[in-house]
Amino acid sequence: MNSIYWLVALAIFLVIEILTLGLTTIWFAGGALSAFLLSLIVDNLMLEVIVFLAASFLLLFFTRPIAAKYFNTQRIKTNYETLLGKDGKVVERIDNFNMTGQVIVSGQEWTARSLRDDEIIEVGQKVRVRNVSGVKLIVEIEKEVL
Repeated sequence: MNSIYWLVALAIFLVIEILTLGLTTIWFAGGALSAFLLSLIVDNLMLEVIVFLAASFLLLFFTRPIAAKYFNTQRIKTNYETLLGKDGKVVERIDNFNMTGQVIVSGQEWTARSLRDDEIIEVGQKVRVRNVSGVKLIVEIEKEVL
């Protein structure tokens, strides 16, 4: 009778995996399959649960890093990550105290704040993006190297 429950659990884990495609429940599907195969031989629920947990965690810890390495190769950087370190031009005076400032980076206009609160950055200055806070770029004046 336990075999039916393990098959149902296997089906549920597989359906969730198919819907999410995030390599989240496939490990537990492997554990359910192991427990199902054991339930065909032995009718001991406690042993089946132990095999389910052991197989699931072994699959999770030993195969997940390999799967993530090969299945996550097409990771696309988000807009946030591509902006760090880029240069921009101030188009509205950046003044943290008055909460004003805008820059253009890679052709897009962004609200900006200075990295240092006591620094005011005037229009036309070249700045470098150091961080992103919400939808605001945190910038500092780009120092010219001679």
